[in-house]
Amino acid sequence: MTDVDIRPINPSVLPEPTGNYTHGTLVTGAGRTVFVSGQVPWADEAGKVPEDFDTQCRLVWHNVLAVLAEAGMGVRNLAKVTTYLSDRRYREANSRIRAEVLGDHAPALTIIITDIYAEEWLLEIDAIAVGR
Repeated sequence: MTDVDIRPINPSVLPEPTGNYTHGTLVTGAGRTVFVSGQVPWADEAGKVPEDFDTQCRLVWHNVLAVLAEAGMGVRNLAKVTTYLSDRRYREANSRIRAEVLGDHAPALTIIITDIYAEEWLLEIDAIAVGR
């Protein structure tokens, strides 16, 4: 789905990234940019929210990928991902599920531990994707 060049930028003066992310992302050849609003763990229009983190995380990624698909894009178009976690204890599960979703693709990444709009939401993800 991607026909742009998305290259990792990992300066030798910085420590090697751990996990599937890069310090920066150089994008060339892009003609379209999609800004994905913060996606939350809603499963349907009724706003039902699963209770456990793993299910919420997979649902949020499903929602992010649905926005990308609507624009004719996919995981490999992601240039930047920001994840907001409601609690530090979700770090490992978040990393594991993100690796399942992204595979070997490593966009620029930020993770923020913070309060989230609704108490039942354990995370929120927004993203930037590029394509032709």
